[in-house]
Amino acid sequence: MSTAVDQPRNEAPYTLDQPAPKVLSFWDQSAFWANLGVSLLAFSGAVTVLAPDAQGTPQLPIMAGIVAMIVGTAIGGIMLGLAAVPGTRAGVPAMMLLRGLFGTRLSYVPTVFNILQMIGWGTFELIVIADAAEQIFGGGPHWLYVVVAGVITTVLTIWPLGSVRVLRRYVTTAVVIALIYFYIQLTRQPLPNLTHGSWSHFWIGADAALAVSISWVPMAADYTRHSRSERAAFGAASVAYGVTQIVAYVLGLLALALVAEDSTKVFGPFQHVALGTLFFAVFVLREADQSFANVYSTAMSIQNLAPRLDRRLLTVVLGALITVFALALNMNDYAGFLTLIGSVFVPMLGVLAVDFFCFGGRRGWDVSDGAPARWSMIVAWAAGIATYQLINPGTVGWWSRMWTNAQSALHFTPSSWMSASLLSFAVAGLVTAAIGALRRTERPATEDV
Repeated sequence: MSTAVDQPRNEAPYTLDQPAPKVLSFWDQSAFWANLGVSLLAFSGAVTVLAPDAQGTPQLPIMAGIVAMIVGTAIGGIMLGLAAVPGTRAGVPAMMLLRGLFGTRLSYVPTVFNILQMIGWGTFELIVIADAAEQIFGGGPHWLYVVVAGVITTVLTIWPLGSVRVLRRYVTTAVVIALIYFYIQLTRQPLPNLTHGSWSHFWIGADAALAVSISWVPMAADYTRHSRSERAAFGAASVAYGVTQIVAYVLGLLALALVAEDSTKVFGPFQHVALGTLFFAVFVLREADQSFANVYSTAMSIQNLAPRLDRRLLTVVLGALITVFALALNMNDYAGFLTLIGSVFVPMLGVLAVDFFCFGGRRGWDVSDGAPARWSMIVAWAAGIATYQLINPGTVGWWSRMWTNAQSALHFTPSSWMSASLLSFAVAGLVTAAIGALRRTERPATEDV
């Protein structure tokens, strides 16, 4: 148990009953979000914006994938910015913020989802770092790379705001230099035709890019609660993240074109150019801020369930846990489950944005331990989830079959232009708006309980 006395003034509080210092400037936050936008997954996962079929064969040409990625990232960046603002205004982490949206006890449902997905992504990041390190060093003990990555991740989470400031001062500069260097080197290579093929699956590719941006929504307020202003929080999250994700994915798509769209070889072009291994090592080292964000936000989510648990103890335990998982698990079969969990947060953002900016949130949400249940917001969220799953049932066994059967029962066949993310966001937002308007008409002076 910690007290306010032993809490550093410019660091995140140890428990949720302590105030959050407003110490992060626009540039601090921009550096943080910019680094999250540049990921090894932007290279290894670049093929996802080419709308691969069930066999993994891309259905979009590289140029269409670039445009789809730009469009999806731009929309996703705005959504991420919208998720950043409420945290600054309320001064609480993301899952605690949901007490105001759903009520304290109902907020535990998305909290558990978020804990599961953050542990999964944290584990996946350690595996990606270890695999990339093996390529840099030409082999070596995989377990050692995992452990080193886990230790670095854990140290960063103990001093989260200090880590954000370090990213601004040093890491961001190194990443920018590495990106410029690789753009120069890869564009000098003989690229194949980037325009050959159909654009008919454009929105599937855009949806994939949008989903990557949205994946950070459940943790945005964990950091923006320390922002000095709402404008700084929105601008840093939407612009800095969006720009660097676009830059990283375009680079990944160029590398993919050079290896005939074989995603298993996408790291090759980076290492085959002069000084490529050195500059690629910058990306590998920087990847630790992805696992750091996942672990720290997992701790913040757990604190919504147990507010007085010390976040330092939580992050040490979680750092050790994802390290053990990364050593023991094969993540290939888990990717579909992670995508499924992430999909529930897209419509949730639609509910949050409309209620916060247009209705109850403007006057201030109740985020106390006794915040009353708001079942109407759960209804709006469920409508959005159903929309998403009917358009994109995913690949998780029984869940996918259930929604495929629902498609058949409703005689509904999704069109290629349908974006599951955009439409579920819109449906959830419209239902929330309808509920809010009805409540305002029937009970203008009361809150929804």
